[in-house]
Amino acid sequence: MERVIDFKPVVFVNGILLIILAAAMGVPALADAVSGDSDWRVFVVSALISLFAGGIMALGARPAEHTQLTTRQAFLLTASVWYLLSAFAALPFALSSFDLSPADAFFEAASGFTTTGSTVITGLDDAPKGILLWRGLLNWLGGVGIIVMAVAIMPILRIGGMQLFKMESSDKSDKVKPRVAQVSGSILLVYLTFTIAAALGLWLSGMTPFEAVCHAFAALGTGGFSTSDQSLAKWGPLTQWVTIAAMLAGGMPFTLFVSPWKHRRWPFLQDSQIRWFLNFVAFFALVLAFWQWAVNDMEPGEALTHATFNVVSVVTTTGFASTDYNAWGGFAQCVFFILLFIGGCTGSTAGGVKIFRWEVLFKLAGVHLKRLLHPRGIFVVDFNRRPLAQSILDSVLGFVAVFFLTFALFALALTVTGMDLISAITGSAQALSNVGPGLGPIIGPAGNYKTVPDAAKWIMAFEMILGRLELFTVIVLFTRSFWRE
Repeated sequence: MERVIDFKPVVFVNGILLIILAAAMGVPALADAVSGDSDWRVFVVSALISLFAGGIMALGARPAEHTQLTTRQAFLLTASVWYLLSAFAALPFALSSFDLSPADAFFEAASGFTTTGSTVITGLDDAPKGILLWRGLLNWLGGVGIIVMAVAIMPILRIGGMQLFKMESSDKSDKVKPRVAQVSGSILLVYLTFTIAAALGLWLSGMTPFEAVCHAFAALGTGGFSTSDQSLAKWGPLTQWVTIAAMLAGGMPFTLFVSPWKHRRWPFLQDSQIRWFLNFVAFFALVLAFWQWAVNDMEPGEALTHATFNVVSVVTTTGFASTDYNAWGGFAQCVFFILLFIGGCTGSTAGGVKIFRWEVLFKLAGVHLKRLLHPRGIFVVDFNRRPLAQSILDSVLGFVAVFFLTFALFALALTVTGMDLISAITGSAQALSNVGPGLGPIIGPAGNYKTVPDAAKWIMAFEMILGRLELFTVIVLFTRSFWRE
């Protein structure tokens, strides 16, 4: 017998989050009012619309008693929240002095909220402070939102190996905190602390307080929205190194920052994923620094700064740029295209396939080679010296297969809209991995998405949210079995 999904809890939570979004719009409204910009009215109107819609949803669907979300409701809630909030977050862009089209406004909002960093706006250096702050705030809110969701919801949904980070471990000593609510609160505190530290560091390195806050939001959220069309090329090496540190922090698993000390050692220093992540970044940064020094005659210090900055930016899927690495030559372009698919750590604000999954894949390949040589041998794939369950290995393999299939299908769809081959391929890769810039003269690090066809913007906006939610969360909604029990 089929049962219809009870949509009330889903609508109720969406309404509450819309009310929170409306409250967040008050921050850029205040920034505009203080700076004397008339765009403050845009945020007030947008906040009232969001508040009205959220209030109706919350009051109309308020449950009579506390109810536990079913798995199907959790899937529906996770997907609907990101699309709905992106739509309402687009209101300030559509109503602002930039007068963006619906496609441009939704693209910009989805890019900010998914911490992708692709933009259709030019003239950022002279833009109203409210819009600049709203872009940074979207990056920050999207970053903390995905972390909390990764800890609280995605492990339950068994999304691509993320059940590994489920808090209800049978080994009580391995719990970060005994309750998911406490974990989320601890992560938020760490996130706030890192944001404040990054803002102070950027201010002391040469940014104005306003620029420092906006870039701290974008760096910790790995979103990449800047206050300048030049991105981080506008500031010097010291500012860029501070930003590197902030991006690296955003690309690491936040649960490890709140873990208790065990056996007089901080688990962060022992984590296998962290070691893979830092070694990977260091390797490619040194390779590209050597390339710039040996082939393009760049000074060693400058080469190391630009190579490290842009490798970290792409791997953590932040999307800042310190220079146009599209002009570094074919070898560098090939490296950066590969880096589009890597991603940061699982449980971080970064997107992409994630380091954890790549680690598992390489270990699986190693085990397969050993079995060819020793058919009767028993080999185990482990993570942090613990064997991984077969269900996790299956979900990792399934995720990676679906990820690259989705990338190819969306790249094909983008060519249909009229985009050139390089822009379509790298545009699909960056959208699915939430990186921001692609390659080529149009959407590269020195380019912009303004001239991209509207149809392509809608496609990439959908793909950004699809990638941000680990694919299956959205794909499952299009299956017939989801709507039948």
